[in-house]
Amino acid sequence: MNPGVEAVLKRVLPPLALLVFGIALVQVLVPALGIPPFVLASPAAIWDEIVAYLPAIASATLVTGLNALWGLLLGSVIGIALAVLASRTKVIDGMLAPIVAAIAVVPIVALAPVLYTMFGSTSETARVLIAGIAAFVPIFLNTLRGLRQVRPVQRDLLRALAATPGQVIRSLTIPAALPHFFTGLRVASSLAVISALVAEYFGGPRQGLAAAITTAAANSAYARAWAFVLGAIVLGLAFFLITSLIERAFLRFAR
Repeated sequence: MNPGVEAVLKRVLPPLALLVFGIALVQVLVPALGIPPFVLASPAAIWDEIVAYLPAIASATLVTGLNALWGLLLGSVIGIALAVLASRTKVIDGMLAPIVAAIAVVPIVALAPVLYTMFGSTSETARVLIAGIAAFVPIFLNTLRGLRQVRPVQRDLLRALAATPGQVIRSLTIPAALPHFFTGLRVASSLAVISALVAEYFGGPRQGLAAAITTAAANSAYARAWAFVLGAIVLGLAFFLITSLIERAFLRFAR
């Protein structure tokens, strides 16, 4: 067997086997223990709802995913820009530190109603901003940490070798900061999805996953609600997987 394929199978098969075992166990225990559907629906019932409502699940997942994606991009751009400024100027760093600390502890449940009031309950803008705020903090902190990994003696050495400022950035600053940036991006991708999803519970258009979950639960369609929950789980895993693949590609190119 190809060594690469064998390595992939070793990484994929154990969690996949655990997942299959867990689903089978739940399928047996739910009817055996008489667990009511509002506590936990059986996997078979959830699967039937997934098949029946797959277009609706995909549509709601796309709405929530786009809000999370735009928020992640917004938070990343602002976080990187401010991290660069903070790494170059101590005054800006001192100004931003308390602001970032305050943003990091702002609860979504308090922020969402305020933003819906500002931008309207028929717009997705509030959700994008909430996802962007959640993504901004880990991006900023990790990028700033990465930019600070470069020691002055390293820059001085390159300048002594007649390196231009652009060459110093390309050959030293960016390679040192990339691993830290992608660590922040992985965290931010999950936070963006969670924040976009949670923000949907507090108002706004009702095309997203949270609205579908609450509507299904309110109608006692608990298996359907779990089907939409699985859509949210798949969305979060997709964001994490894509950012991990981007990280691997960039770090391989940087080397």
